Amino acid sequence: MRFTALALLMGTMVFADVAVAQDATAPVVTITPENVLLVDFDNDTSIVIEMFPDIAPLHVERIRTLASQGFYDGVIFHRVIDGFMAQTGDPTGTGRGGSDLQDLPAEFSPIAHQRGIVSMARAQELDSANSQFFIMLADGPSGSWSQLDGQYTVWGRVIDGMEHVDGIRKGEPPANPTRILRMRTLASEYPDFAGMDSPGPVPGRTAFAQERAEQFDSLFETDVQIDILTPVLANPNQR
Repeated sequence: MRFTALALLMGTMVFADVAVAQDATAPVVTITPENVLLVDFDNDTSIVIEMFPDIAPLHVERIRTLASQGFYDGVIFHRVIDGFMAQTGDPTGTGRGGSDLQDLPAEFSPIAHQRGIVSMARAQELDSANSQFFIMLADGPSGSWSQLDGQYTVWGRVIDGMEHVDGIRKGEPPANPTRILRMRTLASEYPDFAGMDSPGPVPGRTAFAQERAEQFDSLFETDVQIDILTPVLANPNQR
């Protein structure tokens, strides 16, 4: 039984203690089911991740594809640093593995690496992300981890169950690592579910998403729709 998903369907969603900007005047934004990930751990806990297709469309599509294939099922969190981040997505459990798909070009953005943010791991090459990702466990010393910002592709955030992320066993690797039991989109698990409300905006997201949409329009000389969830930022000039 997926406990978090059950809470979602019953309309009793309680959002996690995640560092996101809140604005009481901003309209409620609905997150579509294909952009919600349900992740079960092997200790009978679950988390919910909102994905950002407007910010990192290639990375979100990669996560959707691998999740639908069951790629992440049974994969451990192989590198978990207390007060920093928890990394997973390598089927070998060594930190050196990935999927058989091609590596992805970077989709860097101004979104800060704060508690609850989900970002793609990579090798030294900027365009080397494949399947591994990490979840930020805490804000950085100055609010964000500036050494990660603009260097790793942010593709989502935890919006429920952050306390279970905190409970992921620590170590490099952990002696008894936490394992992903199952990871799927809300759309694939509950096809009739209409969507869910976003807990609030992410600083920098709206302005950057608009820039990215304009870049796509210019590139293809056509009006390309990129599933932008707007408005998600009270001040569009905030970067």
